[in-house]
Amino acid sequence: MERVFNFAPGPSALPLSVLERAQQEMTCCSGSGMSVMEMSHRSPAYQQIYDNAVARLRELMHIPEEYAVLFMHGGATLEFAAVPLNLTRNGRADYIDSGNFAHVAAVEAQKYTNPVIVASSREDNYAYIPDWRGKLSPDADYVHITTNNTIYGTRYVELPDTGSVPLVADMSSNILSEPYDVTRFGAIYAGVQKNIGPSGAAVLIVRRDLLGHAAPVCPKLLDWALQDKNGSMINTPNTWAIYLCGLCLEWLQEQGGVEAIEKVNIEKAKLLYDYLDESRLFRPTAQKEFRSRMNVTFVTGDAELDAQFVKEAKAAGLVNLKGHRSVGGMRASIYNAMPFEGVQALVTFMKRFEAAR
Repeated sequence: MERVFNFAPGPSALPLSVLERAQQEMTCCSGSGMSVMEMSHRSPAYQQIYDNAVARLRELMHIPEEYAVLFMHGGATLEFAAVPLNLTRNGRADYIDSGNFAHVAAVEAQKYTNPVIVASSREDNYAYIPDWRGKLSPDADYVHITTNNTIYGTRYVELPDTGSVPLVADMSSNILSEPYDVTRFGAIYAGVQKNIGPSGAAVLIVRRDLLGHAAPVCPKLLDWALQDKNGSMINTPNTWAIYLCGLCLEWLQEQGGVEAIEKVNIEKAKLLYDYLDESRLFRPTAQKEFRSRMNVTFVTGDAELDAQFVKEAKAAGLVNLKGHRSVGGMRASIYNAMPFEGVQALVTFMKRFEAAR
């Protein structure tokens, strides 16, 4: 079977060369005589795989030594709880509600602290990033943002200035797609299943001076200080996922790193948005100023026609374009591994579909 262009929001497309290498090493990784899935996580062979993945992430994101880099269980969703469990001091945290996952993170935090929604675009269907200026508390334990809105297709074009209050970011759907100054953040976390690897794990980048203050009720697997002390191996980590993350990070280095892939991502997004802005049939849903480069959301205005488009696109080898169940319409997720040719194929099909109506 020929491979399709996979526009899934996550788990998402992986670089073909990574999949082929993993296939080659499936039963014998690096001359070990065994699969990664069979290795002890405490063996020297696997420790090298883990260390290489961490080192590649540090290099790609220019992460200073004063930040710990960890692989965590449970994807980003488990970090929704880990954040307040590790950072609560005064009992207040500021959350900017810019989308579904930003909202869910605040709801989860209610179990452990007092999350204050300082700004929200929920009533406007999350079509933009809400204005937080003048609304942040200097007494907050941290300020939480979600840098890219996977479901509604928006992104932060400017980061909040939080002063001495740690800025915490869920970067699940745009990490490694554009450069960030890590020193602007107290902590960054991301589910790996969009731009880093397969599902089943998360990366955490946290300033070490913030470690060591976990709440007494914090489970040890969510205690960032304990995870740092144990090299992400309090128990058996997701060894296969971390191995594949390492391969994807190596692939990104081969593309020229984050700075180089950002240029490609800008061109991919521009091609698709330029067509949408000119189309008489399709309409983008996010406000232009805040449009995501990773998740492009659009509609025809007719739910039946949307469904027909998704069906015909799938038949043409363009799959997983259906929008999230909560919003409908269409969504093209064009993460790092989506080649420019995939976006070209999508635009060509959309023009053909439009011309037939």
